[in-house]
Amino acid sequence: MNIKTTITAGLAAVLLAACATTPEPEPVKEEPVEVVEAPVEVVPPSEPEALPPTIPTQPYTGPVPGSAEDFAYQAGGDSRVYFGYDRYELSAEARDALRKQAEWLKLYAEVTAVIEGNADERGTREYNLALGARRAESVKDFLVSQGVASSRLTTVSYGKERPIDGRSNEEGWSRNRNGHTNLISGTIG
Repeated sequence: MNIKTTITAGLAAVLLAACATTPEPEPVKEEPVEVVEAPVEVVPPSEPEALPPTIPTQPYTGPVPGSAEDFAYQAGGDSRVYFGYDRYELSAEARDALRKQAEWLKLYAEVTAVIEGNADERGTREYNLALGARRAESVKDFLVSQGVASSRLTTVSYGKERPIDGRSNEEGWSRNRNGHTNLISGTIG
């Protein structure tokens, strides 16, 4: 073989070898990507938002919490419930007032009370004492049924001896037929 053939064959082999290899890929240049956020559509609420509670600017002028005055106020302005003539059953109005009294008494668990039963001036002293006792027991039983401890409540009947209205007519008599929740200890003030 001559030299020319050998060189040609060598070159051909080198060329074939070069074609048989895969060239390495060039590294990819990473370019910074710009992130674009989609616009947010602000939709006004259909109903106005509730305003946060405000601090009162005026000082509290009501009765002292836990006081006898607070008890009467929370019970609807009176610590008495009223009865019909010759009756000791509680009316719906009396039960509503006593529910409020019971809630207050449960809140102030150290308070004790005497339930006073009263009657109007008509009838004998003995009859009115017995009627007053039944009225006081009705009030006590209802308060106990609402969760007030029985040990915190006692009863007494004054019959017709302690009227709150001195008139001898139906208006006066109707006010004197009552059960009075008299707080005796544990109140504030």
